[in-house]
Amino acid sequence: MIVCSCNLLSDGDVKACLTPGPGCPRTPAQVYNCLGCSPNCGRCARTIRSIMDKALAEVGVSPCGRGCCPTGGRVVELAVAAEAAL
Repeated sequence: MIVCSCNLLSDGDVKACLTPGPGCPRTPAQVYNCLGCSPNCGRCARTIRSIMDKALAEVGVSPCGRGCCPTGGRVVELAVAAEAAL
């Protein structure tokens, strides 16, 4: 399924760059970088985040990389986004 029509990225592309270890992308921006592109309109960022969260949970990896936070680091992302909106 195509998740980013601007860059023609599929859910398979996103999952393919999620490898266990410290180099695993933890944000949609890092996924774009891993795939050699950048976000254009940004509409797919939430879908990419959802794919990341599900794929990493299936292999038992915490989305934030530390394994200590149940929100997967989203609290920090939301706080940064809220601050940027001010």
